[in-house]
Amino acid sequence: MSSIGTGYDLSASQFSPDGRVFQVEYAQKAVENSGTAIALRGKDGVVFAVEKLVTSKLYEVGANKRIFTVDRHVGAAVAGLIADARQVVETARNEAAEYRSHYGEAIPLKTDLVSQKRTNLVNVQILKDRLAMYMHVYTLYSAIRPFGCSLLMGQYSNGKPELFCVDPSGISWGYTGCAIGKAKQAAKTEMEKLKLKDMSCKELIKEAAKM
Repeated sequence: MSSIGTGYDLSASQFSPDGRVFQVEYAQKAVENSGTAIALRGKDGVVFAVEKLVTSKLYEVGANKRIFTVDRHVGAAVAGLIADARQVVETARNEAAEYRSHYGEAIPLKTDLVSQKRTNLVNVQILKDRLAMYMHVYTLYSAIRPFGCSLLMGQYSNGKPELFCVDPSGISWGYTGCAIGKAKQAAKTEMEKLKLKDMSCKELIKEAAKM
């Protein structure tokens, strides 16, 4: 089978004969061409760091930030198309605000952090799953395109840090350390040398700066 689109890359809703969705692969390529973003989960929190590619000396310092606050206990770092990432982050903020409005408490990233009084509710969803489903919807219809960004999302709640990555296809994974962007493989190699679960945020900040 051909490794290029050859007519099967015109729509996000179309599979190629060998079962690939080229529009999603192109979105993932946009992430891989972006500046690197990393997240490290230690014993007392999550540390985010991004590599900012400055292509002009005329840019104002601090423009186009790639680390965001989603809620008081949730942060995110992004790689890929920043405009797409802003839209996804804004959706995450709306989900967090809506959850707080309905239930009177902060939205968890993970199921086991949902309070016991609501664990039996089928419709209780969590932030990373809501975002993953939102991004996945954009891979289903020919009238829209997938988001060209990936998100690293971390939280520190109830004395427990959590870290997840959501990619353009709408899949999410839990991590102790994760890197996305241009130099992700080199960063992951360095992460594997560290005992992340035993390190504090103060130590992780130094390691993130080295990477």
